[in-house]
Amino acid sequence: CGSGLSGDYISEEGHYWIGMDISPAMLDVAVEREVEGDLLLADVGHGIPFRPGMFDGCISISAVQWLCNADKKSHSPPKRLYRFFSTLYTALARGSRAVLQLYPENSEQLELITAQAMRAGFTGGMVVDYPNSAKAKKFFLCLFVGTSGTLPKGLGTECASEEPQQAKFTNERTRFRNIKGKSVKKSRDWILEKKERRRRQGKEVRADTKYTGRKRRPRF
Repeated sequence: CGSGLSGDYISEEGHYWIGMDISPAMLDVAVEREVEGDLLLADVGHGIPFRPGMFDGCISISAVQWLCNADKKSHSPPKRLYRFFSTLYTALARGSRAVLQLYPENSEQLELITAQAMRAGFTGGMVVDYPNSAKAKKFFLCLFVGTSGTLPKGLGTECASEEPQQAKFTNERTRFRNIKGKSVKKSRDWILEKKERRRRQGKEVRADTKYTGRKRRPRF
């Protein structure tokens, strides 16, 4: 989960999330940012340490490919990948999905990751955005639990040239960020919405006052 940047959007959409990361420094940044999800220091190569059927979905950004590295003598990439996928499959509820964005080094790595996911019981496959673009190309391993779903169509697969693909990708991302018309971050309305979400999650939150959201004077 890193510093929890993607978790902010998940929280804004009204979902509750739990993030895992192997780096204490990244989790410290997430704590400082006061993300709303719960944080767990863990190596996903050791498995997902949660009860069966606990989650409705899983999102991962640029993490799975690191399981292909053998950083220690005891590390076996196929075993670590299978441990991750098998425990993830167990932790997900039936009918749920997992979308794992990754940057494989080569086709062999891609095949290894996909094979271990299917061996663990998942169905699905790889979706590639902008396959003909060197900069915008992204791999997404889209997995289904229990039932086979329809894979989404990769962005930019119908375009022939690279320039329109890149322009379209940028425009869609900008529109995606602004379409909801959400409150400006750190504003009073944004803070009140965040506090209300935490109340719905059963967390203790200070009462709203006329000072809520007011900027403090700089300290000397």
